[in-house]
Amino acid sequence: MTVQKLDESASGVYIISATPFIDSGEIDFDSIDSLVEFYIGKGVAGITILGMMGEAQKMASEEAVKFVERFMLRVNSRVPVVVGVSDAGLNNLTHLSKISMELGAAGVMVAPLAGLPTEEKVYNYFCQVFGALGDDIPVCYQDYPQATRTEISVPLFNRMVAEFDQLVMLKHEESPGLTKVSRVRQASLEGLRRVSIMVGNGGLYLPQELARGADGAMTGFAYPEMLVEVVALHKAGEVDRAEDLFDAYLPLVRHEQQPGFGLALRKEILFRRGAMSSPRVRAPGPVLNQTDKDELTRILGRVEKKLGELTR
Repeated sequence: MTVQKLDESASGVYIISATPFIDSGEIDFDSIDSLVEFYIGKGVAGITILGMMGEAQKMASEEAVKFVERFMLRVNSRVPVVVGVSDAGLNNLTHLSKISMELGAAGVMVAPLAGLPTEEKVYNYFCQVFGALGDDIPVCYQDYPQATRTEISVPLFNRMVAEFDQLVMLKHEESPGLTKVSRVRQASLEGLRRVSIMVGNGGLYLPQELARGADGAMTGFAYPEMLVEVVALHKAGEVDRAEDLFDAYLPLVRHEQQPGFGLALRKEILFRRGAMSSPRVRAPGPVLNQTDKDELTRILGRVEKKLGELTR
């Protein structure tokens, strides 16, 4: 079974995968297998690895390649996989991109360099990226200025869509950013090549983003089945049902969105759900204390109660 390359028609949920580590800090390759089965079992349309949630910045280049290799082997072409390849060095970015595609990835995700001060520099940087990758590697633009401190305007993004056919997806995480979603989608209605819009921010604004024209979610919320069902319900026109389901999970969505700390919460939930053998966040990173864990348990209990009320 062969997975097609990422293209403008991508929709649904491309879950951002955690990277599992054993308690000593090394990659937990056995948990890669269980994590893949967990995500696919929850109905995701695709998986994105080595994103910011994937702690890629804490991994050596050799580790990243081994991680991609094991992940792709387990996925076995069942869903498309997008690989985060952002790197300060263009050679490193290109190297990981080409290896990932050889291993069966559907495309790559690239964020701009941190702190680019002008739009001209953003444009020039991506000219170099697209030139180095070539026409055959589809690219998702990761727009997360809260982390990169680099912003891109809608006119510049649209210019790149017009000039670079390999740019097929926007990973939208600007906040506030609903107007950007509307404007990017409006451009496609006015004749610009349509690209897929996937949204992040933990899914915090997912119902509104779907209403604005987003095609789905690319985020790491630890209950991917909620994201999958909300997107499906919205696509079917059952907007109120979609929002009712989303609202039941909202306390947990909000709790997970705490900067930095949220990763430890997500990994703890994935651990509790049996998706991986340890909740370890590679150092330096947050560690939950008992109060944090008890607090999470209470929130999960309240979410389960709300879900029960929905099904009555």
